[in-house]
Amino acid sequence: MKAVRLEAVGSIALREVGKPVAGPDELLVRIEACGVCGTDRHLFHGEFPCRPPVTPGHEFSGIIEAIGNAVSGFAVGDRVTGDPNIACGRCPHCHAGRVNLCRNLNAIGIHRDGGFAEYVVLPQKQAFILPADLPPTHGAFCEPLGCCLHGVDLAAIKPGSSVIVLGGGVIGLLTVQLAKLAGATTIILSTRQASRRALAEALGATATVDPAAADVIDAIGGPAGLMPGGADVVFECAGVRDTVEQSMRLARAGGTVVIVGVTPQGMKAEFEPFDLLFRELKVVGSFLNPHTHRRAAELIASGAIEIDRLISRQVPLEEAADVIANPPAPGEVKVLVVPRPD
Repeated sequence: MKAVRLEAVGSIALREVGKPVAGPDELLVRIEACGVCGTDRHLFHGEFPCRPPVTPGHEFSGIIEAIGNAVSGFAVGDRVTGDPNIACGRCPHCHAGRVNLCRNLNAIGIHRDGGFAEYVVLPQKQAFILPADLPPTHGAFCEPLGCCLHGVDLAAIKPGSSVIVLGGGVIGLLTVQLAKLAGATTIILSTRQASRRALAEALGATATVDPAAADVIDAIGGPAGLMPGGADVVFECAGVRDTVEQSMRLARAGGTVVIVGVTPQGMKAEFEPFDLLFRELKVVGSFLNPHTHRRAAELIASGAIEIDRLISRQVPLEEAADVIANPPAPGEVKVLVVPRPD
């Protein structure tokens, strides 16, 4: 079969490899769609730990083509989404239910071969059935939506809350929708790209800000800003130094900052501990999708989350390596790799 192989940092290419075989408790899934994530670009640049050579791709869905002899509850022909994060179930974090912090985490598309291929092997415990009539591309959004759900859970948004989202990529735009569903009445998103600002407002943001045109701190949290004093909850969804630093300054006194964006490993940001102390800010990291993948799949199946407008383009496997090795195009939200197996 064809698969995109990350062979080393800075080296990625389409290759012919052996078609995998499902083990006793595994499913062989024919990939229908796999999303390109910022983490895939971090892997390419050596900014996120992984184990090359490996086939990346952790946001995928597809059709079961074969099942192992110990599998139950699944059948050939089922459409499934895969939770890529395989916890060991034995370490102290797993025993505490914090599977995203597993000491032995083995992630599909990071540590073992993933979805930028015609087929992937998926443990049955990581698979969730999707409706047969769901558009094939929608299943690829379950993993990023699950990550956003974890962030919103940590934020504990209450009806009537105010929310700021920093970053207008797919994570920011999904977070806008979840914040609205959670009852936030004021949602402000900051991003440089006009098309993303317009999309955010169409999806539920009550206002948007262009950080290239105005100082974000003044424009949102200043005395004459859109939300003087800051918001109850600030989501950092861009994974860059500026927005990490802005997030601390845009939360109101007693507010919560949730770091959702994946920054390059080793990046540093500055803040004043006295400011966090004096304003009693709660700053939390939101890592992966612990126990949220099923909820994400059900939300997407329900139609409560707008997906189609988040898809910028679909490309075949032959173009995937080039997409991963280069920055997103202006205005691009989500690129999906759609294999076409023989």
